[in-house]
This record gives sequence, structure tokens and C-alpha cells, in this order.
Amino acid sequence: MPVINRIAEYFDDMKGWRQHIHAHPELSLDCHNTAAFVVERLREFGITDIHEGIAESGVVAIIEGRGDGPTIGLRADMDALPLQEKTGLDYASTVDGKMHACGHDGHTTMLLGAAKYLAETRNFSGRVALIFQPAEETVGGARMMCEEGVIENFNISQVYAMHNLPGMPLGQMNSTPGPAMAAADEFKITVHGKGGHAAMPHGTIDPIMVAVQIAQSLQTIITRNMDPIEKAVLSITQIHAGTAGNIVPDDAMLAGTVRTFSADVRDMIEMRIGVLAQQIAEGFGASATVEYDRGYPATINSPEETVFAMKAAAQVVGDDNAKMDIPPTTGAEDFAYFLEKCPGAYVVLGNGDSAGLHHPEFNFNDEASPIGASYFVKLVENAQPAAR
Repeated sequence: MPVINRIAEYFDDMKGWRQHIHAHPELSLDCHNTAAFVVERLREFGITDIHEGIAESGVVAIIEGRGDGPTIGLRADMDALPLQEKTGLDYASTVDGKMHACGHDGHTTMLLGAAKYLAETRNFSGRVALIFQPAEETVGGARMMCEEGVIENFNISQVYAMHNLPGMPLGQMNSTPGPAMAAADEFKITVHGKGGHAAMPHGTIDPIMVAVQIAQSLQTIITRNMDPIEKAVLSITQIHAGTAGNIVPDDAMLAGTVRTFSADVRDMIEMRIGVLAQQIAEGFGASATVEYDRGYPATINSPEETVFAMKAAAQVVGDDNAKMDIPPTTGAEDFAYFLEKCPGAYVVLGNGDSAGLHHPEFNFNDEASPIGASYFVKLVENAQPAAR
């Protein structure tokens, strides 16, 4: 595959960067040491326009090209997961209970490799904004960076990100125009009844029976309220009530998750959960309190930018290995916040035969780093050709 030759020469450097980051994982917004490592590398590359402390530990670095032009954004996530590593690698996590089990160490490395090359060659017009983001796994670092004005402050006109995918062969890349990943919401319903002796249920209002009725009825939202052409998931994952076999409790709680790809469907499901829970509870003489927490929105790739991104991918991995047929997944990704602000695309890069994401034996494939870095470079040089 035609990885850029100069980037191929960085392989040992990228491997070292990635394994250093892997050995020193940080969680959520507390990616300060990782950010410092990134900034140190960027300065070594001769990049001086560096903005730190965005979303607490995020970094945006600007590389100026040759001549005027727009700004293209490239994003990599930096945070790890609260997981005990079980790889046995000689560069395994040195921090108990934390590991890079999603490949963000590799994503950061690929963007650093692209940064080194772009800073050397500057074979593009306008500017590149390198976005190193914390807290993808937790509180939505992308949302925070957007709220702090990253897109507007740096005049980013299009933005791209990449994620590794275990099980996809190394050297394959894929994406899909339109919805790529789901919005991820959570709900909690507390049923308030009237407790009492289980041998005398007529003197109680049993919240457990109400919760069961609500749980069954919520499943009809997908089958009876939603257009069958649409896609959504509603899963009840918790039911908690009671303390003893002979006591009807006062309250019962049920909770779960909702995954959607459309704003209209998301709104409808939130509304119907509230209506069903409250009206069913009232029908039994009980009441219900509904909490609905919206998480990451759906990751929706701009069609034109997705086609453009996969053309750049094909220049690196070949036409046969650059596809736009990956089905949408009900997982979630906070890169969605960037895509709500400006056009762009999210693509996946094969990690080969490895343990799955968020698994204690997962490890990013270092052989993927030159591929991903070359792809980032092709995006920039194709989008913003150097002034002649």
C-alpha cells in the first residue's frame, strides 16, 4: 500500500510515541501529561502556534501552509479507560486500573505523524488545525471544546477523525455517508407507590407491578410509535425494588438506554417514555418521576465530505480497501459535536486480528500508524492544494 515514503521513515518514532502513551494512560479530562508529551513533540517539529488547556487538557496546534486558504481540522482523542490491562506487554500500562483499551494512544500517534510531515513539507494552502481532545470516553471533551469555540476561533471549515477497528484487516478503511453512530441517551424512572405488608397487598399500591407494566409498555415505542424504516434501540438495563420477601416497597426504579440516529425519533422516544410512565403509574394510583439524560448526539457524516475522505483513503490503501459500506453502529462517539458545527467525516481503519475495543487484552496495531498518518496528510493536501 502506498504509505507516504517519508512517513514510513517515521515508523520507529511513531512506535515509540505510541508505546510511551500506552504505558502512561490518563482518564477523562485529566490528560495533562499526555498533552504535555504531545506539545513537546509538536515543538520538536517546529510548530509554534500551540493552544493548550482547552477543555482542561486539550490542545489545538496550527500549521500554516503556503498561501491563503481555509482551515481544515484533524482530531485525535487522547484519553484511556478505567480498566486493568491484561496484555502482558513490556510497555503495558504503568498505572493501576487504567489502560488504553480503545486505541486512543494510536489515534494521537497518527495525528502526530501527520503533524511532523505537514510541518516539514507545508505542501498545502491555508492552515491545518490539529485537535488533540480529552474525555471522549466520559464527559464529551468534544462538546467542551466546541463550547469553548474551537471551530469558530480557528475558522475550521471542515473536520475529520479516525478510529481503529479490531477485526477489520490492517490496511482497510471504511465509512458511511449520513448517520454513522447513534445518539446515546439514558433514562431513569422512579415509581412511587405505597408500601405495606406483602400478605395484605390490597392495602398497598405495589410499585413493582407498576414498574413491570411500564417496562413492557416501553417496548411498544419502537414497534408501534416509530416508522419501521427508522432505526432505534431501547433497552431496559436495571430494575431495583424491595428489601424483603414480605414487604411491598414504597418505590421501584427502572433504567435503561436509548440509541437513535434521527433527531425526530430521539424527541419522540423521550416524549413517549414520559407519557407512558406517568399515565401507567396514574392508572394504578401511583406516580412516576422520569429523568431523561441526553448523551452524545448521533454522529452524522456529511455525504460530500465522506466521499472526499474515502478518495483520500484510497490513495493510501487502494480502491479495493477503501469502502463506504460499513453499516451504522449503535455505539456513540463525541466527534458528533464537531460534525454538528461544520462538515466532515468519521472513518475507521482496520486494526487487524486483535482483541476488541474496551477489552483488557486490546492493543493498537503499530503497523497502522503510518497508514493513518498518510491518510491525514492526503486529506489536507487534497482539500487545500499548495498555492502555485
